[in-house]
Formats: sequence, C-alpha cells, structure tokens
Amino acid sequence: MATEAGAAGATLAPPIQWCHWHVGSSQTARPIRFAGRRSGPPVLLYACAPCREQRHLDVRGDR
Repeated sequence: MATEAGAAGATLAPPIQWCHWHVGSSQTARPIRFAGRRSGPPVLLYACAPCREQRHLDVRGDR
C-alpha cells in the first residue's frame, strides 16, 4: 500500500494559483513583482502565461 500512495503522489497536478491580471485562477501563474500596501509587507503579484505574454511581463528572477 505504501507503494501505491507514493505513485499517486507523483501524478498530482501543479497547485492552482491566482492571476492578479485577469483576476482568476491559473495553473501557469508565476511571480511577477511586489505591490506595496499602506500597512504590512508588500504583496507578491502573480500572472498566468497568457497574461504574461499579452502584457510582456517578466517572471521575477528570470532577468
């Protein structure tokens, strides 16, 4: 049974994240940039592949 659980874990889909540009969920969302807030730490914004291509957004750390 331990073997079956290990094999099932290897086929899991990537986690669904949020695209801040089209305001919806996406499996291709990657971190783009930080956005400031009035209080608290900045928020990391994510964009999906179609939004990154359409808006010419660079993935954070790929520069």
